Amino acid sequence: MSEKYTNDFNEKAAEWDKNPMHWDRSEAIANEIIKLIPLNKGMTALEYGAGTGIASFLLKDYLKEITLMDNSSEMVKIMNEKISTTKVANLKALNFDLEHNDFKGGKFDLIFTQMVLHHVIDIDAMINKFSKLLNKGGYLAIADLYEEDGSFHGEGFVGHNGFRISDLSGILSRNDFSDILHKTCFVIERKISDSVTKTFDVFLLIGKSC
Repeated sequence: MSEKYTNDFNEKAAEWDKNPMHWDRSEAIANEIIKLIPLNKGMTALEYGAGTGIASFLLKDYLKEITLMDNSSEMVKIMNEKISTTKVANLKALNFDLEHNDFKGGKFDLIFTQMVLHHVIDIDAMINKFSKLLNKGGYLAIADLYEEDGSFHGEGFVGHNGFRISDLSGILSRNDFSDILHKTCFVIERKISDSVTKTFDVFLLIGKSC
């Protein structure tokens, strides 16, 4: 993720939770993770690109501990405020840039991420990092956009215009993931101009670490 987009998310942090769509999307994704992955309270998890931590707060009662990782210092500040206010004991916010650094803080039984991967430049390298951070038999859950025409972000965006499931599944397979499955889990309505609103489907892709 470029420095420009990190700065963009720093600016958006304070208003992020005021958007009902962010809650609806996280709830839909969290519900599918609960349905499709055998979660238990002995599992540790990492939410990569956690934002303000909405999804982790929804999943906290199903897991032993969740590390909420984000490279936006303002997002992490919001997360810490929410954790402090709610007195949640098993959520831990971490300001860390996993895309450009190796994490040495241990392994996880679940890594999940939503609407983050399309901002990552080198997808193969990131999936490889996820693979190395998972315990054997652990799960990776990626929620993101299906391939789209570029109108979701518009001109100047330097990430990926969504993904083909076949391409992303192939990257998971090459990085020792099996039992790969996916489903559509949410639809985003987004105004792309003064007169045009488009819908963008969001998938959840899950793989098991071999």
